[in-house]
Amino acid sequence: MSEAVITVENLSKRYLVGRLSEKRGRSDYLALRDVIARGAASASRKALDALRGRQVLQGDTLEEFWALKDVNFEVKQGEVLGVIGRNGAGKSTLLKILSRITEPTEGRVVLRGRVASLLEVGTGFHPELTGRENIFLNGAILGMTQLEIRKRFDEIVSFAEVEKFLDTPVKRYSSGMYVRLAFAVAAHLDPEILVVDEVLAVGDAEFQKKCLGKMNEVSRQEGRTVLFVSHNIGTLKSLCPTAVWLDGGKIRRNGPSAAVLNEYLTQRRLSQTPVVDLDRLPRQYGGESRLRLEKLEWMSGPPLRHGEPMSVRIYLRAQSPLHDVSVGVGFSNFEGTRLLTYETDFADNNRPNLVAPGLYAVKLVADSLPLAPDMYAVDVGCRSGDFHSLDYVGAAFQVEVISGARTPGTIVRKGAAVRLPCQSEWQMERVQDVAETIEAVN
Repeated sequence: MSEAVITVENLSKRYLVGRLSEKRGRSDYLALRDVIARGAASASRKALDALRGRQVLQGDTLEEFWALKDVNFEVKQGEVLGVIGRNGAGKSTLLKILSRITEPTEGRVVLRGRVASLLEVGTGFHPELTGRENIFLNGAILGMTQLEIRKRFDEIVSFAEVEKFLDTPVKRYSSGMYVRLAFAVAAHLDPEILVVDEVLAVGDAEFQKKCLGKMNEVSRQEGRTVLFVSHNIGTLKSLCPTAVWLDGGKIRRNGPSAAVLNEYLTQRRLSQTPVVDLDRLPRQYGGESRLRLEKLEWMSGPPLRHGEPMSVRIYLRAQSPLHDVSVGVGFSNFEGTRLLTYETDFADNNRPNLVAPGLYAVKLVADSLPLAPDMYAVDVGCRSGDFHSLDYVGAAFQVEVISGARTPGTIVRKGAAVRLPCQSEWQMERVQDVAETIEAVN
């Protein structure tokens, strides 16, 4: 049994949150002495916090918030661990502690080896330095010599595909270029532990695939340990043999990824109302937040019915003009395998231009839903062109498909996941007798 490279013991992280008093409404009457007394108390508390080196917070009262509480797990050498959970579950806090960016309040973390982290766009880069200079800067931070960095320099530049902009200050890079170079540096400068957050979603689809392949390579062939946070269930299941599910700062389940992710999906919110608020659901950004999916409205169901019409309207808000916009809805099983996709550009390659900022609505009408009766995870996405993702809500809620008036019994018994009606003509005729068939074979 290989030695644990990461050991997390009773890890907890507490934050203090400043809150305004609920009594500070417009209708409340406050005497002048109350205003002065409250201001003096707040100023005294802030001055005391500053002298003690604490964070200075706004608000009348302070409340404790435990982002992590009593978290325990181990990661072996060469293991790829997936981390899953809703927004606010404590995933980013955990990675920041493992990356030595944030100190824990309680417990401890033991790391055996150098850690390279990719948590946010631009993390670890100096905006005024060029791409070339930042490669050497990051290598030095990891404790590598210039000779070691030069040996991997060409590989890093080739992987990141930024040769033309290597001597340009990174502050002029797009978010996609930032991520390409940051991942290339983190993956090629020989860290024993690679920590990757959802930031990879900023890259295009081809680069994401390239990064996933590299993470698989460094774990299996080079024996490095990878921690990967994502909302993409399919990616986690294919890349990560084990997974940790964080819920409210605590580990809900830890073990084989198939079991952890299946339980996680079954606990997700079932869409039982006609309107789903996409704005509050976890998402993966692929662009620069120029567009956000706000709402999905079922106009038939839920539940949806096999073999019967399905109609849905998706609302999206654009912050600036966008070109060649495609909106899609996908249905996946609990293993994360996409079974059915509807996209706007499937109809006569229609990719409309959003000529001005504002709220837009896209309506989809399918004359016959081919999904067999079962539970499905719904993905909603929007992109520009073929690869540039604008917004994506993956497996964020579930929808149930039930039998329709003409659903065959074999489909109800899960004989198939998708059943398409045949549009061609079927014919049956007797070709020859059984005896003639046997004689012909002999």
